[in-house]
Amino acid sequence: MTASKRLKRALISVYHKEGLDEIIKKLYEEEVRFVSTGGTRTFIESLGLPCETLETHTGYPSILGGRVKTLHPRVFGGILARRDNETDRQQLAEYNISEIDLVIVDLYPFEQTLALGAAEAALIEKIDIGGISLIRAAAKNYNDVLVVASQAQYMPLLHILEEKGAETTLEDRRWFAKEAFAVSSGYDTAIFNYFDRREASAFRSAADAPMHLRYGENPHQKAWFFGNFEEAFDQIHGKEISYNNLLDMDAAVSLMEEFDEPTFAILKHNNACGVASRPCVAEAWKDALAGDPVSAFGGVLIANVNIDKEAAGEIGNIFFEIIIAPDYDTDALEILMQKKNRIILIRKETQPPPLQYRSLLNGVLMQHKDLSVQMANDLTPMTHSCPTAQETEDLLFANKIVKHSKSNAITLVKNKQLCASGTGQTSRVDALKQAIEKAQNFHFNLSGAVMASDAFFPFPDCVEIAAKAGITAVVQPGGSINDKLSVDYCNEHGITMVKTGIRHFKH
Repeated sequence: MTASKRLKRALISVYHKEGLDEIIKKLYEEEVRFVSTGGTRTFIESLGLPCETLETHTGYPSILGGRVKTLHPRVFGGILARRDNETDRQQLAEYNISEIDLVIVDLYPFEQTLALGAAEAALIEKIDIGGISLIRAAAKNYNDVLVVASQAQYMPLLHILEEKGAETTLEDRRWFAKEAFAVSSGYDTAIFNYFDRREASAFRSAADAPMHLRYGENPHQKAWFFGNFEEAFDQIHGKEISYNNLLDMDAAVSLMEEFDEPTFAILKHNNACGVASRPCVAEAWKDALAGDPVSAFGGVLIANVNIDKEAAGEIGNIFFEIIIAPDYDTDALEILMQKKNRIILIRKETQPPPLQYRSLLNGVLMQHKDLSVQMANDLTPMTHSCPTAQETEDLLFANKIVKHSKSNAITLVKNKQLCASGTGQTSRVDALKQAIEKAQNFHFNLSGAVMASDAFFPFPDCVEIAAKAGITAVVQPGGSINDKLSVDYCNEHGITMVKTGIRHFKH
């Protein structure tokens, strides 16, 4: 697979011209002739180089306000003709069609225009027709034609020109064809998703430039992240990100989205093991760590306020994998960066995607992200008593954490501090027992604490256990046919129960 072809004629029509000048000059040195349109032709001529206009090449003008320029047999015939096919060669001669060996085009910026909130009429004009057709034609005929479909491929083309001149191998052309189809499929995906308006009539997703991870879920597994990591984070220190790191980071960011006041959270295996809201970050860290100082070892830390020197001095005393914050004071970084492998991230303001999906079986599972937020007026009393102001704050706090914990999940909270949680249990009773045992092991007094459950109580066993531990208020979704059993027990034993009407299962 080393069949070499020489570039002789190039069709060039691009939106992005940065970095193109060196390529043009190299091609001219190799005696490659140019055909181009509008602004690109002007750009080539500004370099002092000759360029045939597309109108001259086709004998036909651009029409319909520029909607039809390159869609002509003299263009597509020159690209699609099979050089080793005698019939194709005869037809090229019959219709006076010149071979085109190199196509450099990019596409109208549809996604960028969409991001700017342009009106639909303006957006429709950014749906490329000629460019996408040229890309597909040239990529299809990679046996004879080299296609450069985006600015990202300018540098690889320049490397070929510097190393081989105008000669390209089949391997070169096939690689560029693969990249071209990635461009065209991603472009069409963006357009489809715009028209689909999240109705999920079909599943289409595309992402470029994979981020190579240290390893997958286990060291023997390879892994990649497809997405714009740098749009969400600046990594200012530490080792390469791993697959498990990203899962924990996603869980951490999703949890922290729930809190407005200064809050610190510690996560392990996607579950919070420590959370506290306090007036200053150092206090929030101290009380978050108290929730489970054992599980915090090797965890992922996140705060929604800047990390100062005082907090960094305390945080630096334990081993952790990652810390995420909006920013860090300079003297705080000096402390945190003393361990070379610590991953230190600055979190940027980004809009979370509204849809989630995961691969399973032989397909993809898609759902709307759980963006529901419960406020005080969403807590409907189920018992005779209503929660106090402090209990209401704690119930909402606990409900935020249980929403982001693996089911079955129970969280115990007191004074906006996570005392303990039971997560990922096959029984809700086991989750509660786990949480109570952990809280007691770390010397929390649960008298006056509140409890949150991610799903309803089918039997009163959980509230019975909670009452014995000193829990005074409970929040749950409600909706069990046996709700009355739990409510009656709470009324008899002085426990306040409220419901949200929203279940928060998480797998």
